[in-house]
Amino acid sequence: MTVAINCEETGKKLQETIAGSVISAGKADILVDANKLLQVAGYLKNTAGLDFDYLTFVTAVDFLDYMEIVYRLVSLKNNQSLILKTRCFNRENPVVPSVVPVWRAAYYQEREIFDLFGIKFDGHPDLRRLLLWEGFVGHPLRRDYL
Repeated sequence: MTVAINCEETGKKLQETIAGSVISAGKADILVDANKLLQVAGYLKNTAGLDFDYLTFVTAVDFLDYMEIVYRLVSLKNNQSLILKTRCFNRENPVVPSVVPVWRAAYYQEREIFDLFGIKFDGHPDLRRLLLWEGFVGHPLRRDYL
């Protein structure tokens, strides 16, 4: 079982390295600015001592005022885990950067989120519906669906 990393300390390091990237860092998670997501992801994966080389899952949550994308990262080398979050506030056209260039495991998970929540992942190599058919109207996991 992995040990959860201290997100407050890691958030401070991130903020020092990538200015304006961290919105908040609590004990359990780090919330980052969507515009800095790719930089943060690269830093978390490639920095010695962090080495978050494994993406366990990506999911989304619709809070009506905004949509939140949640990433669970694991450092196999250090046996540590981290929850990374970002938000998009535009319900009409929600867009966040794709992390597929950093963690290939996000490929199908981002497609699923796109299909069911309508969140677009900028830079995804093949962003199209995964579970529902082309022409399906709406995104069924949104709170305002129906």
